[in-house]
Amino acid sequence: MYAIAIIRYRKPFDDIAPHVDEHRAYLRELQAAGVLLASGPFDPRNGGGLLLRVPDTDTLAALDTIRDNDPFTKRGLAQYELLPWAPVIGKDKLDRL
Repeated sequence: MYAIAIIRYRKPFDDIAPHVDEHRAYLRELQAAGVLLASGPFDPRNGGGLLLRVPDTDTLAALDTIRDNDPFTKRGLAQYELLPWAPVIGKDKLDRL
């Protein structure tokens, strides 16, 4: 199963900026674990998006854990919208990543 996470900042970017490195370190851990496939900020810089690979079982619990462990969430700087996603077109290519 895949998921899309939309992260929206809850504070001005000037308040977010000092914590970006910590957030990106967390994302690198997710990538090393094979969970994060891609990520990046939105333009304008009011949040960002994640493309995730999550287990087919307990998907919502896995997504909650990803959200809850993000330093942005822990510090109250951002909120997540978590969308489990079952791609059809291009799934074979995603599965090879």
